[in-house]
Amino acid sequence: MGGGVQPSGVLAPYAADPRSSRGRRHPEVAPEGRDEFQRDRDRIVHCGAFRRLEYKTQVFVNHEGDLFRTRLTHSIEVAQIARSIARHLRLNEDLTEAISLAHDLGHTPFGHAGQEALNRCMQPWGGFEHNLQSLRVVDALEERYGAYDGLNLCFETREGILKHCSLPNARRLGEVGQRFLDRTQPSLEAQLANLADEIAYVNHDVDDGLRSGLLRVSQLVEVELFGRHHHAVLRAFPEAGERRQVCETIRRMINELVIDLSGCSSGLIADAAPASAEAVRRAAPLIAFSEKVGAESLQLKRFLFENLYRHFQVVRMTTKAAKVVGELFAAFVEDPRLLPDSHRAKAERDLHRTIADYIAGMTDRYAIKEHRRLFSFEES
Repeated sequence: MGGGVQPSGVLAPYAADPRSSRGRRHPEVAPEGRDEFQRDRDRIVHCGAFRRLEYKTQVFVNHEGDLFRTRLTHSIEVAQIARSIARHLRLNEDLTEAISLAHDLGHTPFGHAGQEALNRCMQPWGGFEHNLQSLRVVDALEERYGAYDGLNLCFETREGILKHCSLPNARRLGEVGQRFLDRTQPSLEAQLANLADEIAYVNHDVDDGLRSGLLRVSQLVEVELFGRHHHAVLRAFPEAGERRQVCETIRRMINELVIDLSGCSSGLIADAAPASAEAVRRAAPLIAFSEKVGAESLQLKRFLFENLYRHFQVVRMTTKAAKVVGELFAAFVEDPRLLPDSHRAKAERDLHRTIADYIAGMTDRYAIKEHRRLFSFEES
């Protein structure tokens, strides 16, 4: 069970209030000792898809090293950053944390390479979107409760999880997809979780890239955000080892991004003066970086794209990963009897989506083992 209920007086009028939630798809008795958003957070932490994030990675495949971030550690970092800013802005911390912890539940094994491969496989059958899959996990795929499929989360949590969505899929989703059709905004808590995700992943990709040896400090100092803080660290701690200097630099980068996002968002909220959480939906986005820091963050993202995500060693591994996903998909389509018994009944109703669900739920190492089971005589 979560901690005590956040006093309503702490929340700003534009924050999401659990007492005014649009509710759950299946009505439930109100929880005791915690509010509805705390209950959502707790359900996410206890679900199987959340545990599997420990063995799913973003840039580096799971077996490449024990010190690289996983989807689980990334989600925890996002939640920490988002919750800190939510407190400053007097937003609902529990809803912010719930969205942050759940935002990657639908990611495939092997990060973006796995997602792109599965999307190619699924093009004739509606494609594959990891944000939509995260919603599918909490709405349908988790099997923990006797009364319904999924986790039966509140509307506000589900809406925050679905941070991107194609218009055709939005039309099929009903109320939770309506904002993409109306071009309105989600809650401030959802907007915040989205940018906290950005702060977390650009900084941990810098850290992991340097740790792996694929990036060099001499390259990164040419990037304004990193270079400015690294030069300050060298002046303050000239005798510290390089690893400690890198950690100190990244700590300062995160701090600047958090402070800037908090301050700029406070100003935008004050100017817009939304009187309620509903008024937030009709406003422009109110959680944002300043123009200067936003440009520096974009420069860092572009650097990572060119120098880390496109590094030949990463490309070699992601090419292998995409091959694993593609060959697994093709094998299951050709002979659905290869699917585990737990997926057979669903496959009879919707073969291709069931296969996509099965593959998306795999960890990196499970996908590799499953591929070996199907294509190698050495392991059965």
